[in-house]
Amino acid sequence: MPNNRNTPIVILVAEDDAEDQMLVKEAMEESRLSNHIHFVSDGEELLAYLRHEGPYADIRQYPHPGLILLDLNMPRKDGREAMKEIKTDPKLRVIPIVVLTTSKAEEDVLRTYDLGVNSFITKPVSFSSLVNVMRTLGKYWFEIVELPIGR
Repeated sequence: MPNNRNTPIVILVAEDDAEDQMLVKEAMEESRLSNHIHFVSDGEELLAYLRHEGPYADIRQYPHPGLILLDLNMPRKDGREAMKEIKTDPKLRVIPIVVLTTSKAEEDVLRTYDLGVNSFITKPVSFSSLVNVMRTLGKYWFEIVELPIGR
């Protein structure tokens, strides 16, 4: 879905589980979200993508995301560590982050909001519930709110 400048908003999904990546992609398609989606498997890849480093150097192939969906429990650098780096970087901190995780721990909810997360969502158990979450996220982030223009 386009933003106010009719440019596609890229969704960057940081999720280490290949099955969950597939479910998120299918749920977005089912909910008719037509945004471009890119996946990374851990916090180090997420930061490399955002900084256009290494394999993500080509900004045309790996455009600036307008929204990050972030799993907390990933290898190498987990979502909490990656979010802390993103939110302390002046060039990256404006990107909205939605935590989408299996964690229901109150400590994770409090810590991520303290770090600057925009929303915390516990992954739904059923596919139909995930489709509803994606539909609601799409409506909210791409139809209701104004997102910062990509840099």
